[in-house]
Amino acid sequence: MDAQQIQQGQQWLEEMLRLACLPAAVQVDQSQTEAEGSCWLVIDQAALSPAQTEALIGTGGSGLDAIQYLANTILNIGKAEGAQTAYTVELAGYRMQRQAELQALAEAAVLQVRETGGEYEMAALSAAERRQVHTYLKATYSDLATQSRGKEPDRRLVVSLAVSLMGETETAP
Repeated sequence: MDAQQIQQGQQWLEEMLRLACLPAAVQVDQSQTEAEGSCWLVIDQAALSPAQTEALIGTGGSGLDAIQYLANTILNIGKAEGAQTAYTVELAGYRMQRQAELQALAEAAVLQVRETGGEYEMAALSAAERRQVHTYLKATYSDLATQSRGKEPDRRLVVSLAVSLMGETETAP
């Protein structure tokens, strides 16, 4: 991702907030951007009331998810897949806190699957959160597999032991 894409995301989010009568500055978290491979746009909550902050985050992060979806859709329209930028919208540390919660949920699923050898179906998560957990598990645990099951809004991530080409269940060393 280049500096122009980052600046475009920052300007788009500031304009969206201004149009919503919530003029707040937007900063780019370079350390998270580099670590996550997604442009982290952080809304400065200093100019927002607690009620405005709560409304922007929404129930279970639904407000941030919606803003993030719009950012990713609008800012990537007409771009080839390889030229697209992933944007993450953060406010009041919600994404960082939720990321820690999702990692704990994923670790609990890992323990359950390894102990029982069966599947573990996680509670319904947003598409972005399912993707985040799937990516984390895939990168961290080669002996596990994930898939989504069900239909929105009750689509769930299922974690199970990976199966080898011989059809036998693989186990971690």
